[in-house]
Amino acid sequence: MRIVVCLKPVPDTAARIKVHKDGTRVDPEGVKFVLGPYDARTIAKAIELRGAAGGGNEVVAISAGAASGEAEAKKRIKDALALGADRGVFIADPTPENRDPLATAKALAAAIKGLDGFDLVFCGRQAVDDQALSVGPMLATLLGVPCVTDAVGMEVQGSTARVRRAAEGRTEVVEVQLPAVITGQRDLADEQYPKLKEILAAGKKPIADFKFDWPATPAYHVVSLSPPPEPIAGKIVGKGPEAVPELFKLLQSEAKVLTF
Repeated sequence: MRIVVCLKPVPDTAARIKVHKDGTRVDPEGVKFVLGPYDARTIAKAIELRGAAGGGNEVVAISAGAASGEAEAKKRIKDALALGADRGVFIADPTPENRDPLATAKALAAAIKGLDGFDLVFCGRQAVDDQALSVGPMLATLLGVPCVTDAVGMEVQGSTARVRRAAEGRTEVVEVQLPAVITGQRDLADEQYPKLKEILAAGKKPIADFKFDWPATPAYHVVSLSPPPEPIAGKIVGKGPEAVPELFKLLQSEAKVLTF
């Protein structure tokens, strides 16, 4: 069994994000980039499935992105190797900022098709920076295989995957024939942390470079980017039913959110 895990470098969710002075992108200065929390769970699940399938199986980590700097995609591949992935594939992107999801999916699909077959492809449910939730389904379409999103648990028996997925107010169980693309929620597996020995060993695992001809013209461009407005302090207008008339008055005259 060959399991492919797709990764994306994302800003640490604890980082303080600032808008770049050009007003169209995030200022990377002082921002720590990490493996996305959803991606980390898919790696853990891939390692678990590889172990259950026995010998002769491998986990391949693939990432497309910057070739240098804190946001370098190859660093996230090394994170996956330290967690137990067997090898990596790196797709250098000269202009990764605001890269549209379809172009990314095409790059990943081309690299995956370059492998000697695959059984499973994992993607995190979403990247915590752009929250697009679209690369996984697009990738499945480009590869011509089924896709199950929002997986919170799964088992593989032979050529069938039984996937438990989160839906609105319920959980669904879906059986899908392999190969397939699965996008994982945080509950898919427990996040793992590499030991020093595993981090050192990751440096000896191979990372192949895959060249992709990125489109010369992006599908979209960001016109402007701005932080959310500062929150406005609340106002207490009274207590109980007696405060309702004053509340309605202020909602009309001050907040201007009610009209009669």
